[in-house]
Amino acid sequence: MAEPASVGVGVVGLGNMGAALAARLMEWPGGLTVYDINPTPVGRLSAAGARGAADLADLASTASVISVVVLTDGQVRDVIGELVECAKPGTVIAVHSTIDVDTAPELAALAAPRGIEVLDVALTGGPAGAANGQLVAMVGGDRGAYEQAKPVFERWASLLLYFGPSGSGIRAKVARNLLQFIGYAATGEVARLAQAAGVDVLKLAAAIRHSDAVIGGPAVVMISPSQDPYGSDNPLRPIFEHTRELGEKDLRHALDLGAALGVDLPFGELGLASLASALRVPHEDGA
Repeated sequence: MAEPASVGVGVVGLGNMGAALAARLMEWPGGLTVYDINPTPVGRLSAAGARGAADLADLASTASVISVVVLTDGQVRDVIGELVECAKPGTVIAVHSTIDVDTAPELAALAAPRGIEVLDVALTGGPAGAANGQLVAMVGGDRGAYEQAKPVFERWASLLLYFGPSGSGIRAKVARNLLQFIGYAATGEVARLAQAAGVDVLKLAAAIRHSDAVIGGPAVVMISPSQDPYGSDNPLRPIFEHTRELGEKDLRHALDLGAALGVDLPFGELGLASLASALRVPHEDGA
């Protein structure tokens, strides 16, 4: 691929996220081309200065870094399949959709014989993060292709993390979203308990958001790549043993309150049963 700033960029799929990415690329020196089967967002971005493509082949004729932001795995496969047939060798295609974990390696293998690189560049931060240039991008695929396309990604991401070979980015996104949506489900349980206990739920939410911003939220315990239990000589072990003691005490208080109020707390029960192993400081009996 040519020097990054001199190449054209493209965005396929102009929903909330795709349109926000495109807006961040409007001033890209090599020019921006956009495409969507819905002509309305294409017209809106064209009026703002982008080039609207008639089809994918038209987009690929001027874009050497192409972001694909469609909805489903099947749509990603269809778009990549067509782009592979018409894109120039040296083109880098970044898939931002949350796809099946096996799809990215399959598409990368499909494109490689044509001299085209497909990266899985999974995003978190939503359209607001894209609009503010504050997305997190979790990247899998060829490292050289990532480095070539990185200046484009930096227009809309404030944290870029390269995870490894094709498929690594989407696997990271799936793991990250596991925490997010389990958290949402558990938060519903917390809100039900708070309401039953006469606690102002909105004020409690403000307290949680503030303390998570200070402490770091649940990911604060993910401070090493190994998930084996901490050894007795590890300086982190006493810290997490203390955390385990506090956590188990507080979870018991919550479960007692739930029992008194008749509020079922399955996430609380699961948390009490699994906290020690999650913190990597199991009790002496292995629990």
